[in-house]
Amino acid sequence: MAIEKLSARAVATAKEGKHEDGGGLRLVVSAKGSKRWVLRYTLNRKRREMGLGPYPTVTLAKAREEAMSARRMVFEGLDPITERKRTQVVIPTFEDCSTQFIEAHQAGWKNAKHASQWRNTLSTYAHPVLGALPVNAITVNDVRKVLDPIWTTKNETAKRLQTRIAKILDYAAALGHCDNDNPARWQGKLDALLPKPSSIQKVKHHPAMPYSEIGQFWKELDSQKRISATALRFLILTATRTSEVLETQWNEIDLDLAIWTIPAERMKMNKEHRVPLCAQAIELLKALPKVSESAYVFPGSRADKPLSNMTLLKLMRSMGFGKGSQKGDYVPHGFRSTFRDWAGEVSSYPRDIAEMALAHAIENKVEAAYRRGDLLEKRAHMMQDWADYIGS
Repeated sequence: MAIEKLSARAVATAKEGKHEDGGGLRLVVSAKGSKRWVLRYTLNRKRREMGLGPYPTVTLAKAREEAMSARRMVFEGLDPITERKRTQVVIPTFEDCSTQFIEAHQAGWKNAKHASQWRNTLSTYAHPVLGALPVNAITVNDVRKVLDPIWTTKNETAKRLQTRIAKILDYAAALGHCDNDNPARWQGKLDALLPKPSSIQKVKHHPAMPYSEIGQFWKELDSQKRISATALRFLILTATRTSEVLETQWNEIDLDLAIWTIPAERMKMNKEHRVPLCAQAIELLKALPKVSESAYVFPGSRADKPLSNMTLLKLMRSMGFGKGSQKGDYVPHGFRSTFRDWAGEVSSYPRDIAEMALAHAIENKVEAAYRRGDLLEKRAHMMQDWADYIGS
């Protein structure tokens, strides 16, 4: 069989059709003019075709070289297609590499919860952006997209996250999956895109108490016997909005099922929201006196009106919290952020369960379309763990 029938000029000017070079190598030209190399061979009495790549990316000389290598494999009884798949280097995604990193290092971490904290911060903030990307394809701009939304609002969390991403990419580089020019490095990379952590001013909107301080605050709050203190405890235990708590009516509460159903008209997203009630929340509600002429769980000075928002603010100020105080510029609504930080950094619950607990909209439209339930049972376990953490 004659081989090397084609010339470089013949390949360059070839028209639609199949043009044989010999030895099973052919150039295939489509109706639109695109060209690709194909090698036909027979192994174990079976006819196979192997693509060698497009022309001109793969030149005539390169195609002949690849075809010769494949023919040698066939002569030795090997299938070149199978061998190519076997030898191809698979670059892991960031999510795969982060899983491998945690598994490789968790035995050396003193705190058993450390692995859960890593998983939660990565799944909450990093994986939605970086998770599906091969580690060798991640750029400094990709890392910036992860950090930007929380760099000024949750800077401690963001700094910790940046360090973790950098360590995972260093790990990937050590395994040969990417180069050593780490896109998550601060100096020379992110410092050109983000403000220095030391220059960031604390966010003034809904200042949130760190979850590490919630236990001590709870003890102080527990000594308060006013109905406003009970309302604030209920707000913290349920991680709900101030208006949702203060306007709660008894007909929304099912003490037997331990469920509080907030009607759509009182929800920010205009959608009914079921809140699982932990044992501590049920205990609070059962201890409340019912005012016969009021439908509200937390009535104000007038039975037909609920407590006002200012009542909870005044309570916190009387306890030494609020604007300009030494204890902290914290407000009631900020406890939702406290809960979210605890869920993401301390607990082992997935991000979507915490977001559902906060009645946040699912930003991913595809995910939202497939989300049928409200994860009530899983949220019930999470809210009980939150309550136990507060009281521990």
